[in-house]
Amino acid sequence: MFKKYLFLLAIIALPQFMSAQLGKVTGKIMDGEFNDILPYANVVIKGDANGATSDFDGVYSLDVEPGTYTLVFSFVGYETKEITGVVVEANKATEINVTLNPASAMLDEVVITTSVRKNTEASVLNIQKKSVTLMDGLSLEGIKKTGASSIASAIKTVPGVSVQGGKYVYVRGLGDRYTKSILNGMDIPGLDPDKNTVQMDIFPTSILENIIVTKSASADLPADFTGGVVNIITKDFPSQKHQSISMSLGYNPDMHLNSDYLSYDGGATDFLGFDDGTRDIPISLTPNTNLPRPTSYNNPQDVVILTRAFNSNLAAKKTTSLPNFGIGYSYGNQFNVGENKLGLIASIDYKNKTTFYDNFENGIYLKWSESDLYDLRSDRLRTGASAQNTVLLSGLAGLSYKTEKSKYKFNVLHIQNGEDNAAVYTQTTNVSNRVDAIKNYLEYNQRSITNLLLSGKHVSEDTSFTTEWNISPTFTSVQDKDARQTTFIDNGDGTYQISSDAGYPARIWRDLTETDLIGKLDFTKSHTLFDRKSNLKFGGLYSYKKRDYLISTFYTNFTANFNTEIFNGNPDAILADENIWTPENQSGSYFRASYQDVNDFEANQNTAAAYISDEFSFSESLKAVIGLRAEYYTTFFTGTGTNDTYFNNEKVIDVLDLFPSANLIYSVNDKSNVRASYYRTTARPSFKEKSSVQIRDLLTGLMFLGNLDLDPSYMNNFDLRYEFFGNNAQMFAISGFYKDFKNPIEIVAYDQTVPDQITPRNSESASVVGIELEARKNLGFITKGLENLSLNVNVSVMDSKLKMADQEYSARTSFLKDGESVDRNRSLQGQSPYLINTGLNYNNSDLGLVTGVFYNVQGKTLEVVGSAGLIPDVYSVPFNSLNFNFSKTLDKEQKSKITLKIENILGDDRESEYESYRAENQNFSFRSPGTTFNLGYSLSF
Repeated sequence: MFKKYLFLLAIIALPQFMSAQLGKVTGKIMDGEFNDILPYANVVIKGDANGATSDFDGVYSLDVEPGTYTLVFSFVGYETKEITGVVVEANKATEINVTLNPASAMLDEVVITTSVRKNTEASVLNIQKKSVTLMDGLSLEGIKKTGASSIASAIKTVPGVSVQGGKYVYVRGLGDRYTKSILNGMDIPGLDPDKNTVQMDIFPTSILENIIVTKSASADLPADFTGGVVNIITKDFPSQKHQSISMSLGYNPDMHLNSDYLSYDGGATDFLGFDDGTRDIPISLTPNTNLPRPTSYNNPQDVVILTRAFNSNLAAKKTTSLPNFGIGYSYGNQFNVGENKLGLIASIDYKNKTTFYDNFENGIYLKWSESDLYDLRSDRLRTGASAQNTVLLSGLAGLSYKTEKSKYKFNVLHIQNGEDNAAVYTQTTNVSNRVDAIKNYLEYNQRSITNLLLSGKHVSEDTSFTTEWNISPTFTSVQDKDARQTTFIDNGDGTYQISSDAGYPARIWRDLTETDLIGKLDFTKSHTLFDRKSNLKFGGLYSYKKRDYLISTFYTNFTANFNTEIFNGNPDAILADENIWTPENQSGSYFRASYQDVNDFEANQNTAAAYISDEFSFSESLKAVIGLRAEYYTTFFTGTGTNDTYFNNEKVIDVLDLFPSANLIYSVNDKSNVRASYYRTTARPSFKEKSSVQIRDLLTGLMFLGNLDLDPSYMNNFDLRYEFFGNNAQMFAISGFYKDFKNPIEIVAYDQTVPDQITPRNSESASVVGIELEARKNLGFITKGLENLSLNVNVSVMDSKLKMADQEYSARTSFLKDGESVDRNRSLQGQSPYLINTGLNYNNSDLGLVTGVFYNVQGKTLEVVGSAGLIPDVYSVPFNSLNFNFSKTLDKEQKSKITLKIENILGDDRESEYESYRAENQNFSFRSPGTTFNLGYSLSF
């Protein structure tokens, strides 16, 4: 009986065992005539009956025994392509992506034979080559070359792209306002909802398919970009089951294991990126709350209860800083559900980063009113130590379900971010008389985003008509919790006091909630124009965004008969029990609330868009996409504006705009193209900018003032490009572009009487002209021994000119120095004059070795426009970033890998400086990040 069961078990297990020994060949077949998939194309193994047909997404899959094969790809009316040397291993998937071009009408059959390419960068280059919009891309393989673990560290190799603050991507040297980030084709807000770009270090590379940077517009793209659209594309159907875990440890000698690091006691859940309630406002408040002085209370004991309810910790304490560390996990697989397929991806990523600057500086400098005094004078200067612990926890999960004619996707992304800040610094103020003060600063910033994406794609029986729909709600919360600043005046005799001259101890809570609802519907119809295949696209989008914002401010005041010198400069003594006002002692500290109605508002933005475009060919060599997009955009505002004007859901922006676009591509030959394009775009004020809000940065001392008078900006864009695509993912491209701005929005100094305040304003007009150069070259042409070594170089040079408004020009000419003259034109705020990205990398796939050195720099950029007469301009100083990456697999199957990264090898500083005629530059902001060493390990299984 036992033998019978054993035999039966063997019969059942045999197919499973045989299946387990099979390998898989999978990939996507693309249409070489259009930048599109090729459905229902054939793929067979040469000399074998085994074959498959691509589905409506152009995807095919073959299960074969281990071995080396030649694959034959064919489609009626297209050339036949043979790929030789395809190696298939047991229980592994080999990915082969191909592009089939239409066969010449004069030939009966064209057969092209080529060997398999291990470098899948070619697939992204092929997308660039066939696209009628001007784009650059970065494949997963290209990301692996750099050794990057996130998009932020990898995308710097894309031409014209720079990364600010290690997080935000800018294209063509233009600021955040002119770059847009989307995820799988849909808008997604970042951790800073006032930015147009999403924080790029939240996406682990293991879940990515590729990254596409589109630099010219088409009608189906959103209109609110000018530099480029960064589309992050995640995998939906992994070719095989994949699991990976990664760990990293980072050490900076200037920042980590430093006993002078500053911190304070927080909550039990700070390590997860959110506060557990420790920092919540301890009392209930309603809008328009202003707490009176103690003598005005009906029950004086309420003053004591209120004051003691607040956390008494106001001083930063010294502790030892920890190194950076992170851990991540990702999973991907696909399953057969009857005749359909189910795909699953999931990832979770945790980063804990510690930053410490023991010599930071923030300054405010002014010009002298006298025409013969050139040097800048210090208005106020802050120097000292600042520390920040940043926790970033992100999770992404996605389901994809594909039937014969439809595909459905559901993605969930959640990002949780907590930043714990502490600083101790000295401030020297020279407004009317010199005041020296010591400040303690504590703050916790908590941000969270939850984004959902539900989408579908449906094709007709003959695949000539495609319908795609997307629904994407996003819920954002930003809370600055219990920002505390305490200021002691140094009397110069060893004593310290608190006075209104330098400000009373302040506590600030900021609450922002935002809901975004976006729906998109797209149709594509294949048709014939000029006797050639064409694609007509049309559709629409509706976007609704609503924001609520409130700032709650409290001050610690003191009775007139109380001497603050008894604190001896210790912030924690301020709220000690013996120093709090009581009805008995009638002396001491107490809390007051200060409500400013300009800091309490709600607003909503609405965009209704419709578009139509046609992609067609005039001839075999000349293609075009001509389109028109219409967007009706409104902003409604509820709150108090300047001069106590109250707005009740008032429409403050109401525009209907047309955005034409035209993209032409001329194929010189099979390897080179010439492109030309024109498109109109816009840049709109953010919620914060189109308001009357007043937001103070306690660390830098700067205050941001909203501006309800802001108007949208409009840009006319022109591009011209030549590109050549060689073998082995080599290429050369040179591009020129021109952008004409109407009403550009800039961050400017508000008024010379308040030099610590900045605000957004419209200027009259501006223009940017630029040139981009990109080259990717394999060095195997020198000697065969260098075939694994490649050089990537891309350089962008831009020149911007802005015509000053009368107000700015008048202010600049009012205080000219002897020998100084002012041109009516200046550079555009936020526009970099040049970008340089270079990389020398070595990639030996047989050894599992990838290493490289990468350098990038952005030129001096106008950061803040000092247009208020005596306030000089602020420029960011070029930051020379030289980084080294090394990764090596540790096992024969190349499933485990160790990585080493060295960031900022040159030890360059991040600086912004005031500049004025014949004056020595002075620091607006100075930080010294030092050099960071990162060691990582990853395991795939």
